[in-house]
Amino acid sequence: MRKVLFLLLITVAFAAKAQNGYIPSASNLEARQWFGDAKFGLFVHWGPFSIPGDGEWVMNNRGITVKNYTRLMDFFNPIDFDAAKWVSMAKDAGMQYITLITRHHDGFSMWDTRYSDFNIMNTPYKKDIVKQIADECHKQHIKLFLYYSLLDWRRDDYPFTTGRTGQKSGRTGNGDYASYLQFMKNQLTELLTNYGEIAGIWFDGHWDQTAPEGEADRSARINWRYDEIYGLIHQLQPQCLIGNNHHLTPFAGEDFQMFEKDLPGENKSGLSFQQPVRTMPVETCETINNSWGFNLTDTTYKSYDELVRYLAKAAGTGVNFLLNIGPMPNGKIQPEFIERLHSMGSWLKVYGESIYNTQGGYLRPQSWGCISQKTGKVYVHVLDNKETTVTLPQFPFKKITKAYLLKDNSPVKVQLDKGTASIPVAGLMQNEPDAVIVLEVTP
Repeated sequence: MRKVLFLLLITVAFAAKAQNGYIPSASNLEARQWFGDAKFGLFVHWGPFSIPGDGEWVMNNRGITVKNYTRLMDFFNPIDFDAAKWVSMAKDAGMQYITLITRHHDGFSMWDTRYSDFNIMNTPYKKDIVKQIADECHKQHIKLFLYYSLLDWRRDDYPFTTGRTGQKSGRTGNGDYASYLQFMKNQLTELLTNYGEIAGIWFDGHWDQTAPEGEADRSARINWRYDEIYGLIHQLQPQCLIGNNHHLTPFAGEDFQMFEKDLPGENKSGLSFQQPVRTMPVETCETINNSWGFNLTDTTYKSYDELVRYLAKAAGTGVNFLLNIGPMPNGKIQPEFIERLHSMGSWLKVYGESIYNTQGGYLRPQSWGCISQKTGKVYVHVLDNKETTVTLPQFPFKKITKAYLLKDNSPVKVQLDKGTASIPVAGLMQNEPDAVIVLEVTP
């Protein structure tokens, strides 16, 4: 295994250098390996936008002006927020990392920043949310990623006249990107120097300066100067992974690729147009209902079965699953989210071996389900209880030495003939979301 990892790190390093001149540090490559094995994380969308109960885009969607939106700061007082409970909930769910909103498109900073008055310290709450989460993550040994918006519906120096969103916020002028870039550098420096080790920065908002998804020309209308932004991050914390939710091929300096509400190869959400998969860790993010931020009227909760199957398909595709919650303004997490996360944690206590530290299957997900793999084992995830037989064509192993159900080691019949493995699966699911069959194999 050590030899395989060493060869992987060398391959990635040379590939990165050849592609864009960016040479990841040894600690960065190790972090990529860890990230690719982690498989499951918690996304948290929370801030003053939670107060109206209409999602995190409420400022843009309702055309609220900067003057009026700023008043939400006087009402944001999450007295029931408990960082220890939040992090413990994530651990109980089997999640390996948390991605926390630090500053969304509305421009509100969830930490004690020197570079904007629109921040958590100027609310009635007056406590640094990022510090509380960071301290608790370090204490409970959960990795912390920080979401940071590249666009801002509030600042005058953001080049909003060329942006696709935030056009009704009452700003005037033409923006000043040099000033805005320095502002972002200052804030990122705070986040990467005052809160201990940060596992990654999760950027969003690039698409505000491009043509809509689905159009052939998706080049940015401004030069974001990512070489400076990414260079700063890797200088401050070399191991820190960088991802950017631009819905495009990864740019120079990025360490993982992300898909929004899609698995790689899909475009069900319409956001993955022209987004080929690259040879780096990949993550997909999804919501429990249909909203990222707290939404009073959105009760379209995905079932426990749906979420388990999504996690299995993500592992079968070889990507991480970042599952979102939108806490309430007071800092509580609604019971519908808590119940589903707890159930997924219970499932992972039994089936985690088939998710963590695995690679995507040699076959893409099929109508019956998917497979995940690790050295010596193939995990067959049967996700459709109507199936009677699962067929694995072009099976890449010469021999199957043992086949059994992961949950209780019950033996399962399997036949390998002329490179095709056949497994009778009728009745195996027994009202479970995923019947996992383990095939122990030899090359």
